[in-house]
Order: sequence, then structure tokens, then C-alpha cells
Amino acid sequence: MPTKRLPKGLGFLRKIGDQAATRRATRRFASEGEKVVFTNGCFDLLHPGHVRYLAQARALGDRLVVGLNSDASVRRLKGKTRPVQNEKARAEVLAALACVDRVVLFTEDTPLDLIVALKPQILAKGADWAEEEIIGGAEVRAWGGRVARVELVPGESTTRLVKRAKR
Repeated sequence: MPTKRLPKGLGFLRKIGDQAATRRATRRFASEGEKVVFTNGCFDLLHPGHVRYLAQARALGDRLVVGLNSDASVRRLKGKTRPVQNEKARAEVLAALACVDRVVLFTEDTPLDLIVALKPQILAKGADWAEEEIIGGAEVRAWGGRVARVELVPGESTTRLVKRAKR
């Protein structure tokens, strides 16, 4: 998270933080009575499906924290040609969205350690995941939180965009 004075209009960059700063922010939100929603993903080429998903996730609570897969993590999950955009660019684009309150990178293949560290009240994931398969779901429910499955926009995916661009 930038600490120096930012040019006018770039204050959204303060939404990007490391795990420690994000943990402090989520604890502050919770202490103020706000419900923190957590979701995660690669968010490589942001498209309407992503935007709708994030807006719906945010509507589940008061604050939305997005765990963003690092470049190395995306390569392990999606292959050597991904991500198309680097982690800094992906984080900046996410942070610019009004519905996103915090963006935090994680290097692991799953966000479990991050979820446990942040302790969100609501864990949101796409409805293409069965609830019992959502990573971190058991942990969130164990501390009294809930898991929410968010409907996806049919036909919208980064993989589809990449394939179309290659044609």
C-alpha cells in the first residue's frame, strides 16, 4: 500500500495492501460493526462477469476484501501463458472498482491461510463451486460466519476472452 502522497484521483491505490495491513483493516471494519465479505480469484482480464460477481459479493455485507492470486500462483493454476496481466496491474484494476474495499495478494494455490488470517464474516465464491468444496468454508462457518455462492454470468470468462483474442 503506497504511503507517499498520491496524485489526485489515485487514492484507490491505498486499497492495495499486504496481509498484515489487510488484517488490520478487516479487524477495524469488524470492530465498527461492519460485515466483511471475502472472495478470491485470478481476475486476469477483467470482464462484465467479474464486475457483476464482485458487486454481488459486496452486496452481501459492508466491505469487500479480494484475495488476488499472485503471478506465480496463477501460472501454477492456469498454465505458463497466464496471467495475461501481471499482479500489480490486476490489483490496481480491482482496487479502482467502487465495490472493492481491499485487495491483497497471496502466493499459495489456495486462499485458506489468508481466509484464516482475515476471519471474514462472509466467504463468497462463484455458484459453480459446490458449497462443501469451497476452500475456507468450514473455517468461516466454525467462527460463526457464512458461505455464499454468487451466480455467475453465463458465457463470461477470461479463458474465453484469451481464446477469442488468439483467433
